[in-house]
Amino acid sequence: MQVSKTASVLVQLVAYAIAITVAVAVWQLTPQLDDLWRLAVADFAATAFIFLCSVMLNNSSMYDPYWSVKPAVIASGYAMLFGLNELPAILLFMLMMLYNLRLTSNFFRDWPGLKHEDWRYKNFREQFPKAYWLVSFAGIHLFPTIMVYLACLPLYFGMKASFEMNWLGWLGILVTVAAIVIAYVADEQMRSFRKNPLNKGKNMNDGLWKHSRHPNYFGEMMTWWGIYFVALNLSLDLWWTGIGALAITLMFMFVSIPLMDKRSLQNRAGYEELMNRTRAFLPFPKKV
Repeated sequence: MQVSKTASVLVQLVAYAIAITVAVAVWQLTPQLDDLWRLAVADFAATAFIFLCSVMLNNSSMYDPYWSVKPAVIASGYAMLFGLNELPAILLFMLMMLYNLRLTSNFFRDWPGLKHEDWRYKNFREQFPKAYWLVSFAGIHLFPTIMVYLACLPLYFGMKASFEMNWLGWLGILVTVAAIVIAYVADEQMRSFRKNPLNKGKNMNDGLWKHSRHPNYFGEMMTWWGIYFVALNLSLDLWWTGIGALAITLMFMFVSIPLMDKRSLQNRAGYEELMNRTRAFLPFPKKV
């Protein structure tokens, strides 16, 4: 779809504003449900709307900002529902806004607009030509929605309850801040590297990328573990809310990173040697 970047951004802003409105309407219409189930149903409705937009525009990358917008919307909803009267709630809300700002701005800075679709989605089109939109709904839209929904479970308890921050809570805040900073620095380092035409076809081997092939993914993963630690500060009985952080970690380790590495092996000379001397995730030197 040949649309300018400015027009594409406007289309996405309108689509996401409507998706949020749909989610709020569904929330209001389901008061009989428990809060987390209400959120799940509202989340599904918003995802379904964005999926319809993807179909109408023939571009599944319409969903891409959902990953970063959703946590901020959920945190804002909890702020209105429970108030921002306690320190943990204030800190969690601010961290989700910071997370949203970092990831959403990073997406739009590099996004060419609706004329572009993520290469992974194009691969799905080729692999499943007749069932592509079913695959798109299940794998590109619904699956990530479930992942982020689970990752945001600690937010509900951390922003609803009144409790004193202990060492575990402060550790969670520190980990989350550090994770967001690491992801931001990694993105900026890669952006600077790609801007230099002399680096075309080369492998990034500086900064955080010197020891890790995917330090941005490491930052993303650690963000959710940090949020989880804050919930554990409230009660160790909330151990089960770590299912989201664990699911995202496993997704990066066994899906996202292998896909990225496979593509780089096919397109970049010397990438196999880079894999041998760097870690996939952790930005620390590897023993060789």
